[in-house]
Amino acid sequence: MSHFWKSIAATVVVCCLQLTHLSAQDTARYKGMTVNLDEVIVEAKRIGFDVNSFIKRVEEDTTFYRAFKNLHIVGFQADNDIRIFDKKGQVQASLKSKTGQHVKGRCRNMEVLEQQVTGDFYTRKGNYNYYTAELYGNLFFTNGTVCVDGNGETPENASGAMARHKAQLKQLIFNPGKPVKGVPIVGPKVAIFDRDVMRFYDFSISAENYVDGTPCYVFTAKTKPTLSRIDRGDVVIDELITWFNKENFEIVGRKYALSYKTMLFDFNVKMNVQMTKQFGLLIPALVTYNGTWDVAFKKRETAAFIAKFYDFKAGE
Repeated sequence: MSHFWKSIAATVVVCCLQLTHLSAQDTARYKGMTVNLDEVIVEAKRIGFDVNSFIKRVEEDTTFYRAFKNLHIVGFQADNDIRIFDKKGQVQASLKSKTGQHVKGRCRNMEVLEQQVTGDFYTRKGNYNYYTAELYGNLFFTNGTVCVDGNGETPENASGAMARHKAQLKQLIFNPGKPVKGVPIVGPKVAIFDRDVMRFYDFSISAENYVDGTPCYVFTAKTKPTLSRIDRGDVVIDELITWFNKENFEIVGRKYALSYKTMLFDFNVKMNVQMTKQFGLLIPALVTYNGTWDVAFKKRETAAFIAKFYDFKAGE
């Protein structure tokens, strides 16, 4: 066979292999969204996996945000590591501690078992000197005895603009993908399932094991690399990856990155959350955060934290 015909034959073989690979790929449509499916999902779809129902479950999920509230109704021990960095990336203030939460009835209290503090982490009056530290304390620390209502919600003692702002910030960081009411600039831009926002993203569903070996369906939303500069300016969620247990579709982990920039403020935050199931409740086992915030008339704040929760106990 001449060299010419050998080349033609090789080209045909390569094309056939590529077509075979492409035939194993597929897409799904959901409310105008195009979702890429990997080979495992394509095969699962053939034997009954309902892709649209799965995407709807992702869109309507409330268990992730609820998992953080579940920390209010169980006892646990926690390792807390918060670090504030200066402009050169050196630690200028930090807190490392071990805490224990005790729950009796609808009420909880917390004791500090170990603690190390460096730098100006606290003010002279004992208040948090940094916004990230205050947010962490508001989420994971309990001062005195705090009780929840019949729905398991903790009544907000504080009121006013600052309390509302903190609640909105918690929604933004710990409930990514859902619109945040009352935040005119950023709020609507995080609703990745809205038609006006989904056009900025590539969506996919794949199958892989989570870090602990749990077989999962993985839903991924990533900003399109071809976005124009103008469109890129409307993006808040850069990446959102969620691992769902194949057996029960519960969230076992989520990784996400948020960023935005205006004349008044900018932020760039990356988070990773690993879940556990205790007493029938979905609860965070590990939360990592790395982010920077810059608000008008205030110094830029760059911080990282790691929160580990373990030794869970049911309330008495």
